[in-house]
Amino acid sequence: MESVVGIFNSLPDAKRAAAMLQSMGIAQDKMTVLAPHGPEHEIEDHVPTSDTEQPGMGSALGGTVGAALGAATGATAGAAVASLLVPGVGPVLAIGLIGAALLGAGGAAAGAAAGEAMETAITEGVPRDEVYVYEDALRRGRSVLIAFADSEEIAENARAELARAGAESVDAAREEWWIGLRDAEQEHYTNQGGDFSLDEAKYRLGFEAALHPDRRGKPGEAAAVNLQQRYGADASSPAFQSGYDRGQHYHVLIVETYKTLPRNEKSSKRAA
Repeated sequence: MESVVGIFNSLPDAKRAAAMLQSMGIAQDKMTVLAPHGPEHEIEDHVPTSDTEQPGMGSALGGTVGAALGAATGATAGAAVASLLVPGVGPVLAIGLIGAALLGAGGAAAGAAAGEAMETAITEGVPRDEVYVYEDALRRGRSVLIAFADSEEIAENARAELARAGAESVDAAREEWWIGLRDAEQEHYTNQGGDFSLDEAKYRLGFEAALHPDRRGKPGEAAAVNLQQRYGADASSPAFQSGYDRGQHYHVLIVETYKTLPRNEKSSKRAA
């Protein structure tokens, strides 16, 4: 399976793009749309949801708390919908169970919707290395379309169509995210005696490694075996380790800052 990702300025744009990918032969159950969750009346205009939270679902969601499940209408008619509260992001609408799996709610959402067989199907092979990029897009008020094509040819055609539809690629979004952080990270690393111009690549690698959902909240020592398996000798370099520590700090800061924002400021940040 080949992943295809497009980041859009609005939920309607992302849903229209999803319909376009369906017309190209990508099945609905191999797509998901993630969008900032606005006020209830706005969401109901797009997706009618019903409160189906089961006892204990909050703890089952892991990194998320609270969920409502329903069925989408319009271009994504029939797709399962989960309304999630994601730490550091806020309320998120996930159309398609793959989206719930990406944000850590796959087990609860799939269990409520279709049982354990569906849970296994949606969580296997879901790419999570780029979750932090999706989260950043959502914080900026943007919507993310993720799809899985059966071949590289279909995937390439789909990416080209998304670009023509105005989508930003995940690679471009990742670079934009890093540009926003780079000056502060360069200053920090330089103040620690490092040469950022020489070590930036490994520093950034460590920073991004810390943002993988499975490593959040884990100091370098606790994640050492996993990091060594994934990154080899790079994981032992001082630049990587410094970046990893800063990535952990960044995630905590994002979550804690978002908690303290008044509701109106959260809305304005998401619309920025």
